Amino acid sequence: MTPLTDLKHLKMVVEAALLTTQEPLSVHQLKHLFTETLTTGLLYEILDEIQADWAGRGIELVKLASGWRFRARVEFQTYLARLTPEKPPRYSRAVMETVAIIAYRQPVTRGDIEAIRGVSVSSSVVQTLLERGWIEVIGHKEVPGRPGLYATSRKFLDDLGLSSLKDLPPLADVGTLIVPEAPSDTPTEENHA
Repeated sequence: MTPLTDLKHLKMVVEAALLTTQEPLSVHQLKHLFTETLTTGLLYEILDEIQADWAGRGIELVKLASGWRFRARVEFQTYLARLTPEKPPRYSRAVMETVAIIAYRQPVTRGDIEAIRGVSVSSSVVQTLLERGWIEVIGHKEVPGRPGLYATSRKFLDDLGLSSLKDLPPLADVGTLIVPEAPSDTPTEENHA
């Protein structure tokens, strides 16, 4: 039996790759595991089988925006959080409002964001989101000055555990990630990045 016709072997190779990687793997990347040509249909069949094999266990195989990956089931996150004393990053109100506007209204210009928020957008807020890889410039608006059009990236969706923008939570739920604003004599956008 050749490796390509041995479905059990193919499944073990794909499963091993998915279990040992840090980042989601796309179908295209998974095809590179093999020297022979593997059809997309067969690969999806293998992925479905792996998902079924892990059903009801502590971890699951999920499809995210940029590919497939294993992750702990949501109901076990509170237990796992006790193993790592580090808290996930919390972002300022300015950062969260800006990324929310971009996610829910994309593509948008900096001027669009400022019009919605009612304040100017600090360069450090945009830079934070660009460095995190959560937003990207996808083009330029055909108006004087040709401002950049911002949109969320696949990394943004992956980091939130989403496969598409349709899976975004309601806007009301976004507030739980915002750092409360500290009282300040002179509130500025720079203090919130």
